[in-house]
Amino acid sequence: MHKIIIEGNKKLSGNIRISGSKNSAVALVPAAVLCDEEVTIANVPNISDIDALDEILNSLNAKVVRNEDVIKIDSSKISNKLIPENLSKKLRASYYFMGALLSKFKKVEIHFPGGCSIGARPINLHLKGFEALGAKVEEKDNLFVITADKLVGTKINLDFASVGATINLMLAAVKAEGTTIITNAAKEPHIVNVATFLNNMGAKISGAGTSEIKIIGVDYLHSCFHEVVPDYIETGTYMILASLVGENLTIENIIPDHVESLISKLEDMEVPMKIGMDYITITAPKTLKPVNIKTQVYPGFPTDLQQPMATLLTQATGKSMINETIYENRFLNLLELNKMGATAELLTPQKAIIVGPCGLTGKKVYASDLRAGASLVIAGLVAEGKTIIENADYVLRGYEGIIEKLTNVGAKIKLQEVNK
Repeated sequence: MHKIIIEGNKKLSGNIRISGSKNSAVALVPAAVLCDEEVTIANVPNISDIDALDEILNSLNAKVVRNEDVIKIDSSKISNKLIPENLSKKLRASYYFMGALLSKFKKVEIHFPGGCSIGARPINLHLKGFEALGAKVEEKDNLFVITADKLVGTKINLDFASVGATINLMLAAVKAEGTTIITNAAKEPHIVNVATFLNNMGAKISGAGTSEIKIIGVDYLHSCFHEVVPDYIETGTYMILASLVGENLTIENIIPDHVESLISKLEDMEVPMKIGMDYITITAPKTLKPVNIKTQVYPGFPTDLQQPMATLLTQATGKSMINETIYENRFLNLLELNKMGATAELLTPQKAIIVGPCGLTGKKVYASDLRAGASLVIAGLVAEGKTIIENADYVLRGYEGIIEKLTNVGAKIKLQEVNK
């Protein structure tokens, strides 16, 4: 376990380079087991979630070689074995092995996945989709055994535009017989990235990035090279941070279109931004206007930026409202922000009000999940005095080199191991 220690209230300037997308990479790595040869994936972020997926691949006897941000995965001699609970519970994205192994072997055994405690996040949409393709799902004591004599393409309508279900069903359908059509599909950039990866291997997928995805099943997937897209959640996190403590702080290696909903909110708050083809430069304004946030599926405002945004709203002059529509347990960071001097109140389990501006003071706080941790890092950079963020391993799950990146632009921040 680690804690992050921050000496706050310092202006940050220089350049922060965005890494490959965490949400994309954690789907691409399991998707690689579908390949019948070796694949190479570049721009893979060096985060603990990738380490956890690496462990699962090794347990399945895949050959994995990592060199800086490049990972080579050879699944040609992979063994379809039970994925043990001590591995699957390390991260939510372990569930992508369900779709990939089911597609490849017509059988998968895996314990219920882990990840951040931000709500129930059931996988019923995934399981219903697998059943529609012809699979049988058995569950006992959090162990899922999913089998099929064969998978046959069909039309699957998602009750909710779930990112995880959309990707998992794409993976399951890639080697199914015939054609699968997923309607009400999620549209996030990492879904397009995963579909492109599969197509580079010889899959036949069209419509990714729209609400209808068509998959024509194939028998064989060949070797390819693929690159992870820049992380738009990391991009947004540093944009929010820059809006509070930036002084010509440039966030580079980005795709501005992916953060359009955040750009719109920052414009409403009167944050000055210079937007280029692959960068945004921000200087924190003296005053910020309040705004209301409602999280929605892409291209709406991302739920993963809601918690970092809450920290920004503590410094806006007036009353802001947050309506969290995706997850039911994503306001635990507000309790910690209030410890630091914020004025945030839950109106309902999924609606909160924040009144600012508030003078934040460094305290000992607790990261309850990945994006809550990011919210507290931003708060620590704004606050007077020293902030200690406990349970900081959550932050390391999703932000590659966050300590180094922030130190390089002038932050006083360090990571310290906690002796058990």
